[in-house]
Amino acid sequence: MKAGFVSLGCAKNLIDTEVMLGIMQKHGIDLTANPADADILIVNTCAFILSAKEESITTILNLAEYKSGKCRSLIVAGCLGQLYKKNLLDEMPEVNAIIGTGAWNRILEAIEETLSGRRVILLGEKEIIYDAKTPRLRTTPDYTAYVKISEGCNNRCSFCSIPLIRGRQISRPIEDIKSEVEKLSEQGVKEINLIAQDTTAYGIDLYGKPQLVELLRELVKVEKIRWIRILYAYPRRFSDELIDLIAAEEKICKYVDLPLQHASDKILKLMNRPDNRESIEALLKKIREKIPNVAIRSTFIVGFPGETEKDFWELKNFLQEQRLDKVGIFTYSREEDTAAYDLPDQISEEVMQERYHELMSLQSLISQEINESLEGRELEVLIENRDEEVPEVVAGRSYRDAPEVDGIIYIENDGRSKAGDIVRVKVLAGFVYDIAAERID
Repeated sequence: MKAGFVSLGCAKNLIDTEVMLGIMQKHGIDLTANPADADILIVNTCAFILSAKEESITTILNLAEYKSGKCRSLIVAGCLGQLYKKNLLDEMPEVNAIIGTGAWNRILEAIEETLSGRRVILLGEKEIIYDAKTPRLRTTPDYTAYVKISEGCNNRCSFCSIPLIRGRQISRPIEDIKSEVEKLSEQGVKEINLIAQDTTAYGIDLYGKPQLVELLRELVKVEKIRWIRILYAYPRRFSDELIDLIAAEEKICKYVDLPLQHASDKILKLMNRPDNRESIEALLKKIREKIPNVAIRSTFIVGFPGETEKDFWELKNFLQEQRLDKVGIFTYSREEDTAAYDLPDQISEEVMQERYHELMSLQSLISQEINESLEGRELEVLIENRDEEVPEVVAGRSYRDAPEVDGIIYIENDGRSKAGDIVRVKVLAGFVYDIAAERID
């Protein structure tokens, strides 16, 4: 029996996919990258915003076409199924089973039920997370891995449906996470990317207070790990202790990912965010002062209900002044059952798109200037691949670049490096997103 899999959405969703793959592989189900060869097709869906829902539905319908061939079961897992459950099963007769976000451990049951001719909805506890002993088949390259340190979220941002989908925060014990990282290091992993909905809130549910610093102090002891990257760190709990640890520990990437969402105090309040512009700017100043050469990434939403031209100007002014290294801009997505759904003064799509493109243009100029300022600087680069068309050029990332979301460093005239190597380069030229360099060691 063969199974095909498509994983959509974020890295947190990808880990759920990898765990399901591991469970299936352990129980003798072969995996195939060709959907035409699959007896079972599974899509792990995303439903964070409208565009993600649309992509999920399109993917389901595309996979459903293979049911005219070898495929006998189409299973929808993840966020879309968790949100819409019975509606999905009723409205999409091609689908044989729905698996909620808290039921990835029931994947074998879903396969057995559907191959027996039954259509089922399998839900579990929202507050569920894998551990170091859970089977997991990684789909990332051998040298890099994501490690989910907690699931769910206790924040109540008015625009966000994650707590509705994933439930309240549940953290893994420090010992369990360290055990997984040790296992990954023995498999050749050099870069660990710690993820959660809010990494700086890690451990509150288990230990009564945030424990990210204590976790990091244990993980840096794992000898073969070279880079530890912290993603999705909210500003509210980004403590002085955490800043000092990042500055002091060589293995922790000098890379700070802070989803700020806006810079207008009025909009931040409507978003139910605990921050304001003054506190955000004070934190950024402290981070830059204490962590030399730090790269700072953030995300922002334009078109939130009630966002006036003045609010938008404040956000634009903030980006001009702060000159963040990496920025993602998103238009507001009106999600059912969130607090922001019924807010007055919804912004038109046309206005949202205008503001989106204006900020993207601004940030492109800032990003290019920052990359140009790196010219002549030496960096360590984790090699990822070689250009098939130009084999003397290899591509990789420095500590400044998270996998999949940030830029690429292209290294010229390097016939020696292979994927997973960490080499030293000199920056030759900086562009909007990417960098050209030469190997110097």
